[in-house]
Amino acid sequence: MTKPHFHLKSLTFYGVTISLVVLLFKVVTAYGESSIKAPSAIHTHYRLMLSENLPVCEKSDFLLLNVQQSGIYLNGFLLPANSTKTSKVSEKSSLTGKFKNQQLSLSGEVSNHILCNTPKFQTKANIIPVKIQIKLAQKGNSIGKISISDSSRTIGLTATPEKINEQPEQSKNH
Repeated sequence: MTKPHFHLKSLTFYGVTISLVVLLFKVVTAYGESSIKAPSAIHTHYRLMLSENLPVCEKSDFLLLNVQQSGIYLNGFLLPANSTKTSKVSEKSSLTGKFKNQQLSLSGEVSNHILCNTPKFQTKANIIPVKIQIKLAQKGNSIGKISISDSSRTIGLTATPEKINEQPEQSKNH
């Protein structure tokens, strides 16, 4: 004689366990939908006007900052004022950082010819540590600061969002 495979205790245990998992899933989903919000999207191109010359340059012009965003994490590239937005990747600087409380914080290393807006062959290739912080405004220009070479001295900057002429991928496909 064979014993039955299903006992009332086993069925009750599995039924309660499955019900608790479904309930927990619903609670976590409801919390996530009501309380967890993705950070707002930021502009991808900024023109940075410096309030004074950088200490490593005789003359400082504006810089172009290109930002790529993935949630709160940022990658940025500084370009000299005379560059095009399609400059080679090897000519770009590499900055990383975060977007928190409407503030961009980026740091990394940048070649001095990018910071000083000079041709690469005219300057000795120095890599300089850079930190940039920009408090984003809802509309118009944003205010920030830049520090060079782990210095405590900061230089003010104004970040102006720039429009790009490229169309988004979605509008190209339609």
